[in-house]
Amino acid sequence: MERTLSIVKPDGVEKNVIGEVISRFEKSGLNIIALKRVKLTKSDAEGFYTVHKERPFFGSLTDFMSRGPVVVMVLEGEDAISKVREIMGATNPQEAAEGTIRKDFASNIEENTVHGSDSPESADFEINYFFNALEIGG
Repeated sequence: MERTLSIVKPDGVEKNVIGEVISRFEKSGLNIIALKRVKLTKSDAEGFYTVHKERPFFGSLTDFMSRGPVVVMVLEGEDAISKVREIMGATNPQEAAEGTIRKDFASNIEENTVHGSDSPESADFEINYFFNALEIGG
């Protein structure tokens, strides 16, 4: 069983689509093994997105991610990373397939409603960034 992290970003929380996002993951056979709502500081967002610190969008991304609460979750299942990424859709909602979260709810390439880990290595870092062993449990 593979684990991955997903985040309902501030725009998704503002649009009240948390339940819809969770439902889509659960209907695909993924299990939510940890879940919480948090408010990131700018520093928290910078730490989480440190892999993008040299990219031109780093400042606007971390401003956006710290503007309001987010919902972070650990999902577990067969091929969880690729399954979550398929359900989310392309980063740019205009390029996302019909029926994906980003096609249905995202406003633009930055305010794109959800985040999902892109590799086992990033999933490990991201899960441990938000959750400790007691929160994930067996």
